[in-house]
Amino acid sequence: MSEIIRPHAESAYAHELAALAAVDDRPRPDNWLLSPWAVVTYLLGGKAGDTEIEPKYYGKRRIIEIAVATLATDRALLLLGVPGTAKTWVSEHLAAAISGNSTLLVQGTAGTTEEMLRYGWNYARLLSEGPSEKALVASPVLHAMQQGKIARVEELTRIPADVQDALITLLSEKTLPIPELGSEVQAVHGFNVIATANDRDKGVHELSSALRRRFNTVILPLPATLDEEVTIVQNRLNALGKTLELPPNAAPIHEIQRLVTIFRELRNGKTEDGRDKLKSPSATLSTAEAISVIHQGQALAVHFGDGDLRAHDLAAGLTGAIVKDPANDQVVWQEYLETVVKKRDGWQDLYRACKES
Repeated sequence: MSEIIRPHAESAYAHELAALAAVDDRPRPDNWLLSPWAVVTYLLGGKAGDTEIEPKYYGKRRIIEIAVATLATDRALLLLGVPGTAKTWVSEHLAAAISGNSTLLVQGTAGTTEEMLRYGWNYARLLSEGPSEKALVASPVLHAMQQGKIARVEELTRIPADVQDALITLLSEKTLPIPELGSEVQAVHGFNVIATANDRDKGVHELSSALRRRFNTVILPLPATLDEEVTIVQNRLNALGKTLELPPNAAPIHEIQRLVTIFRELRNGKTEDGRDKLKSPSATLSTAEAISVIHQGQALAVHFGDGDLRAHDLAAGLTGAIVKDPANDQVVWQEYLETVVKKRDGWQDLYRACKES
């Protein structure tokens, strides 16, 4: 049997979850697999007996503590932030640590319907038998209510506003009416919802004030320092490299540092030393995009080079990540190359590769 490309968090980190459960003697909310303290340890890293717990999130501890504390109450959790701030990653690992199941997921898109959040029908059975429990098709949210688990709603603000509001009753009353059957489903202890959203991309629908009140909003910021962002990129690349069987050290640390520096400077509109102001492109230039650029460069180096990631392996992906609007972003990128990259010691190889790409 072929190995799964990306196992769910509860499978990939099953040994860590088991080790934490074995030493976790703190109070647990009903139907939680771990105590809030152990959930935070799972996300931020630490020790569980002799087992080293790998950090899943790099940032302020208080952010994760607030998120976990929210889920221990009757308030739902909204993880808000620009693209690439690990909202989905944190959501998945929170659900895995609390419920042991991160798969009760609704992916928000412009085509998401109310049935995907509530319930639908098996129309063949509905026509032959009429409305019945057997004809009902439960959504992931309904399954979570019945089982006392965490439901995840990704990209909530991409869902049309009238569909978003289907969540209001089940978040406030913890009940989902089924008028066709003259019944309702009441949530059992342990049920809650984690939603993610951003307000930067196009095609975003604002949340109604009624729905927003049902959530406690936690903002996930971009990494605060260069070293923190480099560490995140390096760790994610190591995990991806193992999955795709890339050679160890396929991405040298100095190449990661250079790429992350470029992204941070263009994103912040100034050089890292604060001496020069820069124009920013329209692209988000998130940590997730930095990982993608280096990952692509790794693949080029391994399959079409000598295995060592070099400037020319990064150049094409780097230009593609920055230049989203050819008319404006190309000017910003060329100006940055001439005023910063060209003059920086040891960066001439990257300058030449980017000019040629």
